[in-house]
Amino acid sequence: MTDLITLIAILSILLLGISLSAWYRYIGQKNEVKAKLQETNYGGKEEKQKKQRVFHKIFTKVLVFADDFSEIGERFNFFSETDDVAKWLIQANHPFGLTVKRFHGLKIVLTLIGFFSGIIAFLIGFPFRQFLIVLLPFVGFFGPIIWIKNKAKKRQDELSYALPDFLDMVSVTLKAGASLDQAFREISRYFEGPIQEEFSRFNHRANLGIPREELYLELINRTDVPEFQTVIKSLIRGAELGVPVATTFEIQSAEIRKLRKEKAKELAAKASPKVTMVTTFVVMPTAFILIGGLLLLNIVYDILDSGILGSFN
Repeated sequence: MTDLITLIAILSILLLGISLSAWYRYIGQKNEVKAKLQETNYGGKEEKQKKQRVFHKIFTKVLVFADDFSEIGERFNFFSETDDVAKWLIQANHPFGLTVKRFHGLKIVLTLIGFFSGIIAFLIGFPFRQFLIVLLPFVGFFGPIIWIKNKAKKRQDELSYALPDFLDMVSVTLKAGASLDQAFREISRYFEGPIQEEFSRFNHRANLGIPREELYLELINRTDVPEFQTVIKSLIRGAELGVPVATTFEIQSAEIRKLRKEKAKELAAKASPKVTMVTTFVVMPTAFILIGGLLLLNIVYDILDSGILGSFN
């Protein structure tokens, strides 16, 4: 009986963790949509920037201690090899000025914060304190890894999303008689996010006299979007062969939109089996465990109340 209760408790904690994770993702997406609506309708951009500044100040103070633990973090590089971290930071555009060494130090700092937080929770008598004293250090260590990977992926998705519109505007500008440098310089001003950051960096380094071929290769290495890499490679070939790229941009923009529609249909088709899998392997077993546990408890209590066990004694 004790083993059954322990099993039910462990499964309940596991399902609670899954539920909290799904709830966290839902809240994040909900807040993101609300923030975009506020920026569009009510001019909430300043409020968002104010919150970001407060978070940036707090995070910057934590990063001060990260430099002291960078060497220790480089030794404990589980799931965070130096080459992988460097790639993630480049694709995420080095948020908060993070370097590879500072990122490794951040893992150790947050691990220590999680450990001491678990001790405090244990001393206070917080619920599930036995689990928190082990769980929080793990969250502190692996949390930055998951965060930087998600941030890099999100930035690459934003770059892929804005690419067709950017190509259309560049194509129109080139057909109007502007040079490629002028088109990149003028069009990038009307965009926000990764595509504006990448081409602003491209224009700045081009003004410093860096060869264009080297800048194109940097753009390819800084991104993980196949469509974007294809566009840059076409620019390299166009520069070598002297082919006009205005028409090429227009064709590639249409192809990218077509691929995006096909990908959306593919994701929609994959959603139904995932829902069925969650229902089959998460919801149904939990329901059976709860119902079976209640029935078993009722049987045990009925036996105890009826005094059958006492008659054997």
